[in-house]
Amino acid sequence: MVRLVTYLLLAITTGAASFFIGNSTVVSMTTGFAIGMLIPAMDEIGKNWNHLRHIWYSLRYRNQSIRVSTSYLFRIFIDGKYLLIRGKRYPTQFQPVGGVHKVSHQGSSSLAAMGVTGDDLIPIDPESDGDIRVRVPGRNIVSFFNWFDSREGREDSPWREFQEELIASNVLPAADFPHIMHNYIRRDVDKIRYSAYADSLEVLVADIYELIPNRAQEDALRQLMSQGHPDIQWVAAQQIRRRGAVPGQPQSVEIAAHAQRVL
Repeated sequence: MVRLVTYLLLAITTGAASFFIGNSTVVSMTTGFAIGMLIPAMDEIGKNWNHLRHIWYSLRYRNQSIRVSTSYLFRIFIDGKYLLIRGKRYPTQFQPVGGVHKVSHQGSSSLAAMGVTGDDLIPIDPESDGDIRVRVPGRNIVSFFNWFDSREGREDSPWREFQEELIASNVLPAADFPHIMHNYIRRDVDKIRYSAYADSLEVLVADIYELIPNRAQEDALRQLMSQGHPDIQWVAAQQIRRRGAVPGQPQSVEIAAHAQRVL
């Protein structure tokens, strides 16, 4: 952020100075310098866009509560099809493997110091306890995301949900999945919006990972695809975009909207 401000100030001041200088050569040089400084400035704006947006939220919504839910999702893609699993809370829907990040005791103390409170939309039970599905005072939204980005005091691996949903449930053989390799794809941070479901402003965050299976794991996934499983659907990208619909066929599968994040 300091570098961004520096770039902008240099570009603005050198550009403005050129208007008060009569020498065309100097004007050309200063204008060129200003343009040269604006390029990295715009690059910095792109890199820090989410941070700038959160600063704006903290000013505009400082006296309101913002619901924030953070999660991680797996892209599991084999032979042109994506693996989706039946939802736990919404069993009629299929969605990517993944779930809400968990917070540690240390992290809970940090959140409490910011005035962050638990969310009451989902009943607190052993499964949802510790979820980063919270209400953040608007004035502290920047502090919350700084804490989240630091990764201190929160879950920082997608293994737990993968293990719970696919290994512990015997969907995939544990012998072939003692560990997994995955690539981090990106983070989606949705724009703030009003959620009628939450009856509040809301920001949704999702980290997207891609499973990189070894040969034995690929074989296990193909076997799962060929044998079928009542809690698993293998679908093409178009079917995910259409929320489960297939042109010319009765809809038999309902796909959650957030499944599109893994495409």
